[in-house]
Amino acid sequence: MKQRIMSGMRPTGKLHLGHYLGVIDNWVRLQDDYDCFYQVADWHALTTKYDKTESLRQDVLDVVMDWLACGIDPNKSTVYVQSLVPETAELHIYLSMITPQNWVERDPTLKDMAKILKTKEGIGTQVNYGLMGYPVLMTADILLFNADFVPVGIDQVAHVELSRDIARRFNYVYHTDFFKEPQPKLNKCSLLCGLDGNKMGKSFNNDIKISDSEEITSKKVMTAITDRSRIKRDDPGHPDECEVVYKYWKIFGEEKEVKCVESECEAGSRGCADCKRQLAKKINDKMSEIREKRKYYEAHPNEVEEIIKYGSDKARKEAKITLERVRELVKMY
Repeated sequence: MKQRIMSGMRPTGKLHLGHYLGVIDNWVRLQDDYDCFYQVADWHALTTKYDKTESLRQDVLDVVMDWLACGIDPNKSTVYVQSLVPETAELHIYLSMITPQNWVERDPTLKDMAKILKTKEGIGTQVNYGLMGYPVLMTADILLFNADFVPVGIDQVAHVELSRDIARRFNYVYHTDFFKEPQPKLNKCSLLCGLDGNKMGKSFNNDIKISDSEEITSKKVMTAITDRSRIKRDDPGHPDECEVVYKYWKIFGEEKEVKCVESECEAGSRGCADCKRQLAKKINDKMSEIREKRKYYEAHPNEVEEIIKYGSDKARKEAKITLERVRELVKMY
């Protein structure tokens, strides 16, 4: 049997190229060698946007459309929505009973999210109970399918370590070895900064979406930061100081093209505007097939709904097996 992988994303709207290069492209490769469970974490979305749910259903659909367009295959991977597998919530209750409070409070992502909430208008300084339980709910997501691995970036390893701690504690408390201790599987993917040089994100208005048209992509690329020390077109450039455009070239360009960009920039024979126009074409060429598939799913939302239903039903069957054993171990009625 293949080893199992579990991972997920919160539905916050249409995904961008950072999601594609940093996460989804890796997921696509993993699904040939592992039994993969990919979750749209709509309950997790409520931890910070409980009062902004108007677009939640569409956000879920948009995430799944982006996944499918990028190559996630529902015949290879189990694609499901978190809230359609209510066994997750029951397992979360059992795990919350054995998890010490200080384990949750030390979670670095929880601390970061709490800081962000405190600065937002209307939220105040209080952290809601759901957000406090976020690390335990995330552990329930993973342990519900007894995953062997969780693909993460280096900054998310602490998440998986907490899940390992909780799995180990459950096994100790209930005298079992039922739960595996999930291992982090580090992504070896390209990290893409935003067009302004900062972290890419929709809320920062510095992203290129997977579903953006060629025209929109080209306009966005023209706003990207280049070598700030370069004043005139024929000034010698410094590719390593080009905060965004040269970094994008190294991700989207062929090795020969990147060397050409570098040498022409250093010689002052390549203008930044021309460089960005050529880069936009490279990105559009790279994303062309993905965007065509995306348009297909946009035109066939019922097909996407069926994929979600099929995957969620499949996930729930697996979840019930896990939960039945957990209830036996905990000695529930």
